[in-house]
Amino acid sequence: MIDSHQHFWTYNANRDVWITDDMRRIRQNFFPFDSLDLFSENGINGCVAVQADSSEDETFFLISLAEQSEFIKGVVGWVDLQSKDVENRLTYFSQFEQIVGFRHVVQGETDPEFLGRPDFLRGIHLLETFDFSYDLLIYSNQLSSGIEFCKKNPNQRIVLDHLAKPPIKTGDVSEWNKYIRQFKELDHVSAKISGLITEAEWFAWDEKDIINIIEISLEVFGPNRLMFGTDYPVVLVAEELSSWVNTFNKSIARLSTDEVKKITVDNCLKFYKIEL
Repeated sequence: MIDSHQHFWTYNANRDVWITDDMRRIRQNFFPFDSLDLFSENGINGCVAVQADSSEDETFFLISLAEQSEFIKGVVGWVDLQSKDVENRLTYFSQFEQIVGFRHVVQGETDPEFLGRPDFLRGIHLLETFDFSYDLLIYSNQLSSGIEFCKKNPNQRIVLDHLAKPPIKTGDVSEWNKYIRQFKELDHVSAKISGLITEAEWFAWDEKDIINIIEISLEVFGPNRLMFGTDYPVVLVAEELSSWVNTFNKSIARLSTDEVKKITVDNCLKFYKIEL
């Protein structure tokens, strides 16, 4: 499998304030070469490394890791998409073959109209010009604006991270279900089956709840627009990696061999335009 969503970092308490005390398990360094055996045991043969910090330093850090490790097949970095200088920065980053796309942590934005900001949309349109993908990271309560954003950018390759984080822990995913189904007609938007168990009760989640979410995602996006991801190492705050992988594999067991291969390998490579 190719993991469409992994993170790596040198832990910094001052910078990584999002790693709260109840997430202390991941308050340490994570590098690809430290976990290759773990990945191999779980059938993971490569990954896309995704930014966790909103800085160009983070982008350079991930590029450096990708240069050192064949395990990293591509990098989703960060650049200030609202900057007046964004075109020059994208021109600069286009020289690095490791960079396949960019992401902004929209889930952390308090402005409900953030995705409609003219400067931000200008940056997104430039991603299209440079043929970079965009990872859309939003909470489920931001789905309405996320859908409008996707409609405004019909030619931009967009992937919805973590299926917009359905509120599994609350026991009520009806609103998420209502909005997520609107992506069925948005053919240019893919989605990652990742980050789900961290939205449930940590170490006490019900596998049926997770499989239900994945079933809905299959109805909406189909096997051609979904990709497997672990959200490693964040997944560790909720369960061991193997538990997530086993649940994921169980959820797609009814699919054909070809459909499974699309979700676990092909769709990720195609979306990010990665050649092995």
